[in-house]
Amino acid sequence: MAEPSDIPTSTTERARPPGTARPDSAVIRDSLGVGVAVGLSGFAFGVTSAGAGLGIFQTCALSLLVFTGASQFALVGALAAGGNPLTAAAGALFLGIRNALYGLRLSAHLGYRAAARPLAAHWVIDETSAVALAQPDRHTARLGFTVTGLALYVLWNLTTLAGALGAGALGDTDAWGLDAAGPAVFLALLAPMLTTAVERLTAGLAVLLVMVAPPLLPTGVPVLLSALAAPAVLLAQGWRERAKGARGGGAAGDGAPATATGYATPPPAPRDRDRGAGPRDSAEQDPAPEDRTGKAPAVEDRTEGDRT
Repeated sequence: MAEPSDIPTSTTERARPPGTARPDSAVIRDSLGVGVAVGLSGFAFGVTSAGAGLGIFQTCALSLLVFTGASQFALVGALAAGGNPLTAAAGALFLGIRNALYGLRLSAHLGYRAAARPLAAHWVIDETSAVALAQPDRHTARLGFTVTGLALYVLWNLTTLAGALGAGALGDTDAWGLDAAGPAVFLALLAPMLTTAVERLTAGLAVLLVMVAPPLLPTGVPVLLSALAAPAVLLAQGWRERAKGARGGGAAGDGAPATATGYATPPPAPRDRDRGAGPRDSAEQDPAPEDRTGKAPAVEDRTEGDRT
């Protein structure tokens, strides 16, 4: 029987050869790299938020309480374009839903107790999820999640404050193009995750909708419209698979009726008494017919001499 220490503590762990666990120093190094690189873009958010008309307190409150860069940029971008606050908030909320899906995966991977989960949930974002899920075991996953979340949260809020305070010194914030920093970081994190043709097609269609819709729809609505890319691609994929199944069923049946999957109806299974049936031996042959007297005919007993 395996010892308790040999049993994985998480359902997401896999059996690994000895010596494949990552050292803590490597996990900390990678986590700090992600936290510092992304945390610096908080400056762009502070400048963009101040340019959209939000005060320093409002800007810092968004980073402290919301703490999800894509949603924050979407909100202030919609407000800067003159959009309705409710529509802007709906678009930001829609983008933030992905964090709830991350949380479902991380809940089993990290295994925090119930008391710590509300605090950890505030740090469930793209970067912390990517670092934690890339680790081979629960210990390094917790370490990567904590270091990335702490570094990113502290640096993001400090740079947000710096950007809000220095927005006046920069002059026209639109001329610097800092509002593109947040989406650029998000796309850089998303691109390596698009590994299948369906995922790439969905992302491409969503980008196309966002680029085409702004002149036609109110500000903030194109972000919501881009969500239709996923069901549209999945629906098209389902039609394609059904069409392929129907063509395969017509060719395979030779006139046999097709099932719901498009393939010919399989032949019925043999009955139990016919399974493994072969030539029956003499013991299984039908009994010899009786004569008119009711007695079975005698078997002729020939000796070797009679045959000769």
